[in-house]
Amino acid sequence: MISGLFFVNMKGEVVISRIYRDDVSISAANQFRLKIIAAKETGSSAPVRMFEGSTFVFKRAGNLFMVAVTRNNANAAMIFHFMTACVEIFRGYFNGKFDEETLRNNFSLVYELLDEILDFGYPQTTVLDILKLYINLGVASAPTTAEETAKMTSAITGARDWRREGIVYKTNQVHIDVLESVNMLVSQTGTVLRHDVAGKILMRTELTGMPECKINLNDKLIIGRKSGASSAAPTPSAGAAAASSAAAPVPGGARAKPRGVELEDVTFHRCVQLSKFDADRSITFVPPDGEFELMAYRISDGVRAPFRIIPVVEEQGDTRVIINLRLSATYNTQTYATNVTIVIPTPPNTARARIVTSSGRARYEPAKKAIVWRLKRLNGQVELPFQADVELIKSTKRRAWVRPPISMDFHVPRYTSSGLTVRTLKVFERSNYQSTKWVRYDTRAGAYQIRL
Repeated sequence: MISGLFFVNMKGEVVISRIYRDDVSISAANQFRLKIIAAKETGSSAPVRMFEGSTFVFKRAGNLFMVAVTRNNANAAMIFHFMTACVEIFRGYFNGKFDEETLRNNFSLVYELLDEILDFGYPQTTVLDILKLYINLGVASAPTTAEETAKMTSAITGARDWRREGIVYKTNQVHIDVLESVNMLVSQTGTVLRHDVAGKILMRTELTGMPECKINLNDKLIIGRKSGASSAAPTPSAGAAAASSAAAPVPGGARAKPRGVELEDVTFHRCVQLSKFDADRSITFVPPDGEFELMAYRISDGVRAPFRIIPVVEEQGDTRVIINLRLSATYNTQTYATNVTIVIPTPPNTARARIVTSSGRARYEPAKKAIVWRLKRLNGQVELPFQADVELIKSTKRRAWVRPPISMDFHVPRYTSSGLTVRTLKVFERSNYQSTKWVRYDTRAGAYQIRL
């Protein structure tokens, strides 16, 4: 795997180095400095280079280059994954910092971590919570009994190194957050030109023992339609998880019939059993303790637009522009949006604007060269009119107004643009304890634009 690991600053100086095999020496860092940094090829060249039989795999993090050197045909993707995890470990220990000064001030801790996460060049454990159990602020807290030693060994080398045994909570509960960011480009007539949703499912678990969780999403769930993947419908059961904007308990009563969803670019946390997901589309896993990202996905088909804006712009000569908008909230009446902001561009030579609107506050902001319309709360199925009479400063050289698009920012709780829903959430554990489940949905604006 990795024969040597180097942390090199922007000048090419080695800050910290660790040699794991005798086929590479410290002189390899000089080759990286002369042929990559001095040649100014760190940004333009591929992050995998070969010189004199040695392969250099490098990535930049802050003001440092992390360089892995090997003389074997190693898996480059695995090396990149390890280096990313390594940076996150250091940031976890150094309060989010990872720079040259921090490494120099914590030499002993850095070398101790490098010895634990790599053994003869092979990655061992990169789980921050497990490392902090016995490496704390540079002082190794050695186990005092044979039982503690066995637990530590099991945590490091076990099949589930992301969770240690012996966790106990007085109240067992699971929190699920389905967070989505909707991107949309709409024409002046209301035609959707481009749309997609980037979503992720975050979890916070406070469960005793070594439980197994099982989550079922929509009845019809399709993964990668272009690859011809089939859909599967899990069997519904009692104790279903339902949506709540304020993290309400999951009820077991009736729920709305979910619709089909096509997921693209799906990635799971490594605790998920992929074989079971392929079989019945259920997400089965033994969760890490605390907060983690269970799943990330992207959807570009069947996206529901939470808002619709139809603009009408009328340019009257060189000194006046009239802008009429009609804002419609397409979500249901039981849902509402907060902190809705609509930025309506105006010509650069705008002098003032007279604005008429029935809700919210709107004013012309010269710094943004736009009218900003703000609404603190907007209920579903509401339609609001907006009119602005814009006066322009007459110019001797008239330039055509480019008309940048209208942009929106918003926050819609209890709503997902993809239609993704958590149908059931079950927790299985040997002691058969009862657990409380909470599910929350949240949609925010990404690049949400409407052309004028």
